[in-house]
Amino acid sequence: MKKIIVVLAALPLLLTGTACIKETGCQNKTIQSETGAMTAFAAANSINGTTHSTGLIYEITQAGTGANALPTSNVKVRYTGKYLDGNAFETVQVTPAEVRVDGTIPGWQIALQLLNEGAKIKVIIPSALAYGCGGKAPIPGNTILYFEIELVDIL
Repeated sequence: MKKIIVVLAALPLLLTGTACIKETGCQNKTIQSETGAMTAFAAANSINGTTHSTGLIYEITQAGTGANALPTSNVKVRYTGKYLDGNAFETVQVTPAEVRVDGTIPGWQIALQLLNEGAKIKVIIPSALAYGCGGKAPIPGNTILYFEIELVDIL
């Protein structure tokens, strides 16, 4: 009976943790392997960035006011997302998008919690903190992303 319980308890881990690697060969790039490209992009684009302990590079370009966003905060944001070649893949500028901080990619979760209302940030996100090896259309797997984000409001 105990063996059956152990097997059933481990089944979700087996299904979610290894299926991607076995079936697709999908493997995230390491943040260390992308640091050179991220640093070069920052230098080429005059981003006077700080490297966060997670590996993303950010520069707060405009201070805001009030308390910072929390993981459970719903926020309104304007942003532009670009590949490192400068091509934009998404822009939300006129009507801010409403998102919950902990419902975004890990790199956004980190960046948004550095901000308060009215703040702006430039952030270079390693692929492992974005969409990883799987990607998300139109973003290919293992793609470093660059965002300019304005936190318009914390709801």
